[in-house]
Amino acid sequence: MSVDSDAALEQVESYLLETRALLDDVLAEAAGDIVRAAALIAGSLGAGGKLLICGNGGSAADAQHLATELVSALTLERARPAIAAIALTTDSSALTAIANDFGVEHMFARQVEALGRPGDVVLAISTSGRSANVVRAAERARETNLGVVALTGAGGGDLGHIADVTVAVPSTHTAHIQECHLAIEQLIALLVERALYP
Repeated sequence: MSVDSDAALEQVESYLLETRALLDDVLAEAAGDIVRAAALIAGSLGAGGKLLICGNGGSAADAQHLATELVSALTLERARPAIAAIALTTDSSALTAIANDFGVEHMFARQVEALGRPGDVVLAISTSGRSANVVRAAERARETNLGVVALTGAGGGDLGHIADVTVAVPSTHTAHIQECHLAIEQLIALLVERALYP
């Protein structure tokens, strides 16, 4: 089977133009929220706290990516100490045990309970803002005096009502929200790094 190159090029152009337009909307509507999110996280880290990050599917991959950027480095040209960040999506034994024993909706909240300390921040990622296990993690964080930053899609969902700072991408298209979340996460890492190690 061959690809119709003209139709494919048209689809590529349409898709990327949608992505560009949405990034323009994020700049117009959420730039201040991105700065506030980075400030909350940097304040916690600067006081000896840590960042706990969670999400499902593509958002789980985002959690791991962001934790890696902070613990390792954004760039080797800008050397700095490691920054305390943990992706709650990586321990398959803990995740499956918690899901089996307590239910999938508790798989991140239980880790927040175990690892979180007052003053830490949970970064909760959900394109819909309604992922039950991510919402539960944010709820548990609030109950135990942890800060909460939410990355969501349009409206923020249940998660947006819990968070101290919500960065809501103004879209309901999951793929485009995830593309914007990645850019936002890179920005948060950059802003946090510059705040802690100017």
